[in-house]
Amino acid sequence: MALVDTADAAADKKKAQEAVLDLQEVSVLYSGKAAVKKVSCTVWRNRITSIIGPSGCGKSTLLRSLNRMNDFVDGVTIEGKILFANQNLYGDEVDPVEVRRRIGMVFQKPNPFPKTIYNNISWGPSINGYSGSMDELVERSLQQAALWEEVKDRLQDSALNLSGGQQQRLCIARALAMEPQVLLMDEPCSALDPISTAHIEDLLFELQSRYTIVIVTHNMQQAARVSDYTAFMEMGHLIEFGETDQIFTRPEKKRTEEYVTGRFG
Repeated sequence: MALVDTADAAADKKKAQEAVLDLQEVSVLYSGKAAVKKVSCTVWRNRITSIIGPSGCGKSTLLRSLNRMNDFVDGVTIEGKILFANQNLYGDEVDPVEVRRRIGMVFQKPNPFPKTIYNNISWGPSINGYSGSMDELVERSLQQAALWEEVKDRLQDSALNLSGGQQQRLCIARALAMEPQVLLMDEPCSALDPISTAHIEDLLFELQSRYTIVIVTHNMQQAARVSDYTAFMEMGHLIEFGETDQIFTRPEKKRTEEYVTGRFG
């Protein structure tokens, strides 16, 4: 059974406060060993949530659990619940392909297909039966990713000829072409130069009005700049979760304060 929408489109103010993803005691285990341990938090609609923490703390593992990317890893089991549209993403009746369409992902390293710029955007919608104007979808997706003006005259060129920053924005456009509700981003700027990073950060603010975004980042300054909410993880545990300003200026946990002030990590 496919996921169903339950949001009331007319109640814009209420929607902005709705929980899009509700994590309840979520653990992720690799061959029985927990990498993420009983994490509970809420991802709110049209907000940017950052996940921070030292290397190996479980950030990316938790992120991949939000759209069932961990299904592709042998020996992984999930405990607890992740609710999306009031349904458990790991329920027997839920189609994982539909989950990944509704909850898109952009990876750490730009990974454009060895195809034209146009076909990078059109390929996914085509195989999923998109029936609208493909030209309009390609243009709209590239515009949303702030790339259209740079590539509109060379859509038939190979995507591999783009710069690293352009490739990453193309990958964002490719995810947006599937018309998701949530966009997951796993350290999307770690391989980029400062100028390209600034482009991506500006883009996040533009996308926020249409999408709910969850981003994993090692860069605490980036988390402080772009996110509304921040989750701090260590050794698989969620140490603290709250509004970003509170996490960085008035953390409730001593361990959070030590991390955001650079005493470890």
